[in-house]
Amino acid sequence: MKEFQWNKKGLIYQVNNSNSFLLTHASNPLALHLNDDVYRIFYSGRDSDNRSSVSYLDYDLLKEEIVYDHRIPIISPKINTFYSHGITIGNYWYENDEIFVGFMGWQQKEGCHWRGDIGKFNLNTGKITLLMGTSEEDPISLSYPHISYENGIYRMWYGSTISWDSPNGEMIHIIKEATTKNMKTWDHKGCIIPYEIGVAQAFSKPCVLKNKDGYRMWYSYRDGIGTPYRIGYAYSKTGNVWKVKKSNLNVSVNGWDSDMVCYPYVFEHKAETYMLYNGNRYGLEGFGLAKGV
Repeated sequence: MKEFQWNKKGLIYQVNNSNSFLLTHASNPLALHLNDDVYRIFYSGRDSDNRSSVSYLDYDLLKEEIVYDHRIPIISPKINTFYSHGITIGNYWYENDEIFVGFMGWQQKEGCHWRGDIGKFNLNTGKITLLMGTSEEDPISLSYPHISYENGIYRMWYGSTISWDSPNGEMIHIIKEATTKNMKTWDHKGCIIPYEIGVAQAFSKPCVLKNKDGYRMWYSYRDGIGTPYRIGYAYSKTGNVWKVKKSNLNVSVNGWDSDMVCYPYVFEHKAETYMLYNGNRYGLEGFGLAKGV
């Protein structure tokens, strides 16, 4: 499946908030349809210690305007938990009449490298549950999940660290797949996007879109030799075996996304395809929108 050409709409949300939990960044934007052309866009903002909390705004896609900005967190880090130092979001899915959001929970213990586990929170109740922690399969650290529910099976594409240091000093962090029927016992499928030292070796934030032709995936990756995050693209007939292609959304000549593009979230509205994404410094200034053509 051919990748879209992307028409950039620009920076649609710029951080300007005095709330102590949301001083900088609007990372990992996630769009949930509310009504008509309005989407609720969740994001992870940061406090002065770089701990991430989640808030949202409502955005009219066709009018290209913000209709409501919540400006306070709906969920924040909590000491002595697997999300003690931050919550950065992946995607959402439905279970019966409830909506859940998958996320990476950050921990930073004194004298240790940071690490992550995967959780979910219930948008209806706010309840938080650990979905997948480090294990023999994923012994070091986990990151952003994309979870779908198909024919009684949950499929999760997620990040897993192989090593903090490779020969070029960059970590090796790959995208894996796992499935489950009960969100407790996982059947691990292993690495699905190949990595290559010095080319693409640090992956994060898979976003998967399914249609009648198969599966498309967008993700962030670093080459390990100094280039900041770029957005990658792959496709698959089944969601198991992926063919990697170059994404057509790249950095701009100047401005808020001139150095980095990352954390894509792709969705469809009225037969059109859109991408929310972050730019320089992991979304320090906010997030932008692009439309597939």
